[in-house]
Amino acid sequence: MGAKKQVLAGNVAIGGGSPVSIQSMTNTDTRDVGATLDQIKTLAASGCDLVRVSVYDRACAGAVRALVDQSPVPLVADIHFDHTLAIAAMENGIHKMRINPGNIGSEDKVRKVVDCAKAHHVPIRIGVNSGSLEKDILEREGGVTAKGMVESALRHIRILEGAHFDDIVISLKSSSVPLTVEAYRLMHDTCDYPLHLGVTEAGLPGQGTIKSAIGIGSLLLDGIGDTVRVSLTGDPVNEPRAALDILRALGLRKGIRFVSCPTCGRTQIDVAAIAKRVTEEFADIDQPVTVAVMGCVVNGPGEARDADIALCGGKDCGALYIKGKPVKKLTGDLAEGMTRAVREYLQSVPVL
Repeated sequence: MGAKKQVLAGNVAIGGGSPVSIQSMTNTDTRDVGATLDQIKTLAASGCDLVRVSVYDRACAGAVRALVDQSPVPLVADIHFDHTLAIAAMENGIHKMRINPGNIGSEDKVRKVVDCAKAHHVPIRIGVNSGSLEKDILEREGGVTAKGMVESALRHIRILEGAHFDDIVISLKSSSVPLTVEAYRLMHDTCDYPLHLGVTEAGLPGQGTIKSAIGIGSLLLDGIGDTVRVSLTGDPVNEPRAALDILRALGLRKGIRFVSCPTCGRTQIDVAAIAKRVTEEFADIDQPVTVAVMGCVVNGPGEARDADIALCGGKDCGALYIKGKPVKKLTGDLAEGMTRAVREYLQSVPVL
């Protein structure tokens, strides 16, 4: 799975067979250390292994030290154009950089950034977006193409390699799912650097989550990708939650697997309410347990056999199954009854 080469961002390994890590980015004013740190902690609690912050002026770079010292996870600095901000962020303890060496300026400026990165053991992510490709590539390709995105990344890679630096991570993002997937597949066949996956500017939770799941998920199923960000408009806490769902669906992260039927005319219990209550109650549990909520006797018993704990609906009641065996009848508030049953089951099984 993923790239052969491995880099370290603080204590998080990226590539080289390490687990796929989850990232997000704060949308607070980085200069406001209190607000930014609160959001970093919320993102970490929601599943983030790494959090990125914008460093766009000297005050932001100065705030990095306080953020790094109090953050529960490694931090990434997002830098554009100003090499002195990159150096200041690294000197203040940042764990990883997102920067494009091609927009930093002269070779001398790039070398200063690289020398600092080497001294502080900071990897650099080259972030190529379909909306910011070089003019000559766009003209030659007749627009944005996967080939053009990969060529842009290779130009930036050559700048860093020319400075004898190879602690590199690459991203090639587009808001188009097919273009994103094509670009990453081509890059995966071109080099062994770790890949940061994402569909950029995917949109609001809902449609944006679907686009991200298709793009990121299809690549991970191909064994491509080492770290991910689900880019959603609004509260960034939605991003790690969506990323966790994607990784769990692919079997790349432990967690409860929820199964519930779409319901039909045979259904005589409120499957949606029961499933919603159970899912929300145990969303953060990382035990590898399958929980099923089924509405009738057609598919219910079959799913119950495969689930660790299941509820199969009857007429205003449900049969509770544990490891495929019926153990009791639930009546009354089925959402409360099923939640209590799942909680008791989790307490009875060893934590893996």
